[in-house]
Amino acid sequence: MASPAAWSFTPLVSAFPTAVFPNIALWNATSAAKNLTYQIEVSWPFGWESRDVGNKSALAMYVVDGNALGMTASEGFKRRLAVEPSQPDSVVVSIGYPLSDDVYSFARRAVDLRPPLPTPQTPPSGADEFIDFIDASLRPWIRSTLFPNVRFTRDALYGHSFGGLFVVYALIARPDMFDTFLSASPALDWANGSIFDMVSQRLGTGGDLPVFGSCGHGQNGTALSRPAVVISYGSLEQFPVRRRAETEAAFQARKAIILSFSRMTDYCHELFDRLKGSRRARDVVLKEYLGQDHSSVAASAVVDGIDYFVDW
Repeated sequence: MASPAAWSFTPLVSAFPTAVFPNIALWNATSAAKNLTYQIEVSWPFGWESRDVGNKSALAMYVVDGNALGMTASEGFKRRLAVEPSQPDSVVVSIGYPLSDDVYSFARRAVDLRPPLPTPQTPPSGADEFIDFIDASLRPWIRSTLFPNVRFTRDALYGHSFGGLFVVYALIARPDMFDTFLSASPALDWANGSIFDMVSQRLGTGGDLPVFGSCGHGQNGTALSRPAVVISYGSLEQFPVRRRAETEAAFQARKAIILSFSRMTDYCHELFDRLKGSRRARDVVLKEYLGQDHSSVAASAVVDGIDYFVDW
């Protein structure tokens, strides 16, 4: 188990102009022993004059692939405040990588976000270590160092694509770790759909469980209900349509490529059925975004995920 001391958190920027990026800051989280660095972006409510604000409670959303989606989540909470002024205070913690030419580190995420398999993998899966980093190092640092006087009530985890697969794995490996798991367009076809066997093996079919019960504990030792889960996908991921400027031949070629590896609609429905049947979650929602593809659904799902998380 990692400890906060195993990771050093160094400010990446001393401060942004308040008219540019208000209440947002970035750090590098570095482990010399592991030779790893994550880029951590944290945003907090407009109404907080500083991170030392006292007598506050807040939700927290943790976002993987933070370079691509962290700012989207932060803006989602702040835009929502204009029309939902009674929404609870919320902090967004985005976990990304030190990148300058892309929003995805395909090499790093292929390790951090990839579930383990019984047979050896090259490179080895780092999903369990990544979960450990979030739970044992990052979250304690957020709570005790950045916001020592804030009482965090509920936490959510959001991921898209391979990040969505990681969210599913975190759910079955550590269902007590988050109150809400938000998985958008999860890469369920990874390793020939092996995640489905993991879901059934670890969560069961619900026959040995009561419908309701507790699952884990909050920051102050209060019992939490079983987690809530949202699975989302775009309708065009498995069923593409011809683009306006696309020839029929080009469309058929693109469609053949997509159908050779993507059964997103089928797989998400299968995951929904298995999670619902396990009765390990207090709520399981399946949402399709009409007219959206694998890329566009990422932003829609994180903003809708905020609504679900806040309004629960």
